[in-house]
Amino acid sequence: MTTRTPDHAPPPSGGPIRSTPLSERSLAPDIARGMMLLLIALAHTPYFLYTAQVGSVGLHPVEGGLADRIAQALTLVVVDARVHTMFGFLFAYGIGQMYARQTAKGTSPLQARRLLRRRHLWMLVFGAVHALLLWQGDIIGVYGLIGLLMVPLFFGRSDRTLKIWIGVLLGLGALVAVAGMVVPADAGTAAADMQRASIAEESYLAAAMVRLTTWSFQLVAGVATLALPAAFLMGVLAARHRILDEPSRHLVLLRRLAVWGIAAGWITGAVLALQHTGVVTEIAPVSALTGLNFYTGIFTGVGYAALFGLVAHRLSGRAAATSLPVRWLGALGRRSMSGYLAQSVVWGPVMAAWGLGLGAHLSSWSASALAVSTWALTVVGAAAMERAGRRGPAEVLLRRLTYRPRSVDA
Repeated sequence: MTTRTPDHAPPPSGGPIRSTPLSERSLAPDIARGMMLLLIALAHTPYFLYTAQVGSVGLHPVEGGLADRIAQALTLVVVDARVHTMFGFLFAYGIGQMYARQTAKGTSPLQARRLLRRRHLWMLVFGAVHALLLWQGDIIGVYGLIGLLMVPLFFGRSDRTLKIWIGVLLGLGALVAVAGMVVPADAGTAAADMQRASIAEESYLAAAMVRLTTWSFQLVAGVATLALPAAFLMGVLAARHRILDEPSRHLVLLRRLAVWGIAAGWITGAVLALQHTGVVTEIAPVSALTGLNFYTGIFTGVGYAALFGLVAHRLSGRAAATSLPVRWLGALGRRSMSGYLAQSVVWGPVMAAWGLGLGAHLSSWSASALAVSTWALTVVGAAAMERAGRRGPAEVLLRRLTYRPRSVDA
């Protein structure tokens, strides 16, 4: 990548322009977001099995049959500690696209940053409401906070500066991961109790207070671990060079990111999965493996995004790009916030004790099946909205709150 500062813009034209029409969006980020929502659904399954006894590896139950063990192993290898960085990378990539488009068409950098600040403030509000009503593990508010912190600090900086800070954050993140390796073994059980407290609570109002408190702690933790800020800067840098918009120009980089990033996480995840399921005896302390798995997940999340860049390149100019599966997946990706929030409408009322309490009766494999089914329903819903030419309701609301009244039709 060449060093450049892309934040110099033509003279301002008077205000923020409209958001990107659906027909002009890039394929790779959208199909990546659509598939990412499946991984998010699978990542949430252990949280809702609130009566299951957990081990020392995340919130995964210690018991289960063969199907449960397979589901747990696949989640540990493919999903856990990967989705949040993939989401963070794609979130920053979208911000970079939005900022570049605004400034390229005449909006001043100052106006564009104000627009982003409003957007991120409203994301923080969305996250708080989401946590209060349904799900303490909300990630929308975390990314809103990261955007509020990172955009003023790093937008307008040179590529070289971003690369240096990516290296700094990765180095500091490694130290955080190492520090986590000395956490007592019973800390995993304590963390599980905290995460499941609101889900196991039969009173909805009491659960809401616990959810909001837990979310507040996670809001700070999401920044403090430094994994998400590092992924954010990687996404900003990638957006400047349009590596997902123009994958044909970056095939070597995309292949390296996909192969090495995914391999790093899957290898550590496989070791952790084998140990958790009892296939092998203890290879290393669980705290050490968990810390390493979390850290390598930074690269795996970015590797997943790169993989979808390669997929988009393969689909370019092919009939497969207009096939129903690709179109439907892209439709969900274009409505990723709505799809994400829709999952919570199922998870809480159906699985939590304050709802139907189904989480007390399911196991790892059956909860995973529910997760896949829920995601599939959001795909169908997004496809229906795509055919009708409608954006997702959450996206529409965020745009109306973000853009000035004269741009409400964005």
